[in-house]
Amino acid sequence: MQFSAILTLIALLGAWMSLTHFPAYAQDRNATRADEAVLDMAQAYKQRDRKRLAALLPQARGSVLEPWAAYWELSSRLDEASPASIQEFMARFGGSYQEDRLRVEWLAQLGRNRDWVSFNREYPKYRMNDDRSVRCYALLAEHLSSGADVNQAVTDTWLTMKEADEGCTSAVEQLVKDHSIKSHMAWLRARLGLENDRLQVATQAVGLLNEGWVGTVNALYRNPGKYLHAKLTALRPKTRELVTLALVRLAYLDPAKAAAEMRKLRWKAQLTQEERSWVWGAIGKRAAQKLSDDALGYFAKGQVQHMHEDHLAWMARAALRAGRWDLVPKAIAAMPETLRNDSTWVYWRARSAMQLAKTGAARAEALRPLEGIAGVRGFYEQLALEELGQRISVPPRPDALTAEEKDAARQNPALSRALYAIQLGLRSEGVREWNYATNLHVKGGMDDRSLLAAADLACRNEVWDRCINTSERTKTLIDMEQRFPMPFKTTVLARTKQIGLDPAYVYGLIRQESRFIMDARSGVGASGLMQVMPATARWTAKKIGLTDFHPQQINNRDTNITIGTGYLKLVLDTFDGSMPMAAAAYNAGPSRPRQWRGQTGSPVMEAAIWAENVPFSETRDYVKKVLSNTTSYAALITGQAQSLKARLGSVGPKDANLPETGLDLP
Repeated sequence: MQFSAILTLIALLGAWMSLTHFPAYAQDRNATRADEAVLDMAQAYKQRDRKRLAALLPQARGSVLEPWAAYWELSSRLDEASPASIQEFMARFGGSYQEDRLRVEWLAQLGRNRDWVSFNREYPKYRMNDDRSVRCYALLAEHLSSGADVNQAVTDTWLTMKEADEGCTSAVEQLVKDHSIKSHMAWLRARLGLENDRLQVATQAVGLLNEGWVGTVNALYRNPGKYLHAKLTALRPKTRELVTLALVRLAYLDPAKAAAEMRKLRWKAQLTQEERSWVWGAIGKRAAQKLSDDALGYFAKGQVQHMHEDHLAWMARAALRAGRWDLVPKAIAAMPETLRNDSTWVYWRARSAMQLAKTGAARAEALRPLEGIAGVRGFYEQLALEELGQRISVPPRPDALTAEEKDAARQNPALSRALYAIQLGLRSEGVREWNYATNLHVKGGMDDRSLLAAADLACRNEVWDRCINTSERTKTLIDMEQRFPMPFKTTVLARTKQIGLDPAYVYGLIRQESRFIMDARSGVGASGLMQVMPATARWTAKKIGLTDFHPQQINNRDTNITIGTGYLKLVLDTFDGSMPMAAAAYNAGPSRPRQWRGQTGSPVMEAAIWAENVPFSETRDYVKKVLSNTTSYAALITGQAQSLKARLGSVGPKDANLPETGLDLP
């Protein structure tokens, strides 16, 4: 452990002792031993080693993280724990994240066991209210006890869940049995499952209706063409739904083949308008994700009122890409209100109205909706600000935090425990407890001043991800220096000056990649501040002449910055200085933005449209955030107002007369 981290732990432990009135000698004699026991318990909990957890628990007594130790031990045996032992835990650690975390696990267990008396007693005490499965159990309990109409709430929750789920599925199953909702909802859920390549979602939904149909769903998932070829008629509702599932699956695999299948007379005649429109929406969506020029033609064959919101979003994107401003408002108008009011679609609806306006008065009216979203908070908010004739500048800092506000954050037990866990190496646990304290402990979360104080506490302890994320939650007060910190400034500025790279771009990328966590490691193996893959690090080290590089150095701050910026500069040069394409390449690999920019003859488009059409949702979000971050950092670094639109520029195919470079980039 680094010396600075040790000092931080000592300071945090001292703060904790002052809060909990532990005798001073407890720290001296037992703190290190107790912390070691907690770390061992964290591993034992991951392995679900109940015996090891029980043996270690006494050794964790007195640790700052004892609530975690007690939670792990009880959670691991919750299925056999007595209600008395659970209530004892709740009383001992009342008001803590661990209490509410155990409660939600217990509620899920009570729901599975149909113990509605205990469930209804405990549910009102559940503070986080962020578990959708438990929410569905609560709706089911309400329906069973009073006959309340919970249909809309259950189906809305169920249809938005990406993975197979137990609580909402149980609620839907009961409502279908009671004839409160139609079986069509289960088929919709199955369609969404296959459309997003989640077979378990589809089979679980269809299994609610009839377990015997699951085998057919598995078969059409494996080979939708074979299933469709064998079906000459689809007159019964069940058969039509299964045919629709097969067509949706075929659309995912090959939208052109699905379109050809849909042109067959038997499906035109036998499927309903709703079924045909959904399938055309799925075909159009998949074609749009492949950047096919045929996408809009596919969408046109269906009726928008029968399409899913994902279809409509991709219809709007395809229309933007094709320059069909007249179709953009049609797609957006059909979206659900919540999606329609998202800043993305407020912006593009206004832009389309401006493009279609015939008079100056009409153009001025088209701009009006942008006034409601314009600001410095994000990508489309910044673009809206520029459309209104302004640039992105740093707003005045809020009034300085008072000593009392800082003390309140420092003395918050959950925040102190979260920082202690993070410094000890239990980042996941620390982050969850921190988020609970700031967002969920009280309904609506902390107020703006309290959030700024909590963010300040994280900043001063150099826990940059909590500093940024907490400050970003404020609603009216904006502290840009908290939201966009610049750790390691001397190193970053020196390195970027050396290789001719915009420091704001580097900071914007690091902020999105790692939130300045030096030992960050992604699920695919990327490491460090700039999340460099091992193979990329080795290749880049050779390319930039870093002859003494060894793989274990990748988490070293200066080495990671040297290699990460070196690679970013090579990528940026390959894409002729285009920040959006370089960001996409950094996230998804350089071969993909080469495809996404189009081939010779493809249109040149503004980069905001190009970014919105990036097929991968993660990369699409990444590009927009990196460019927005970059603009904010530039305003902070230079002290001058900035333009996001200028940084975006335009994107189109590479000039065929110029040689392709960077083909060896990993």
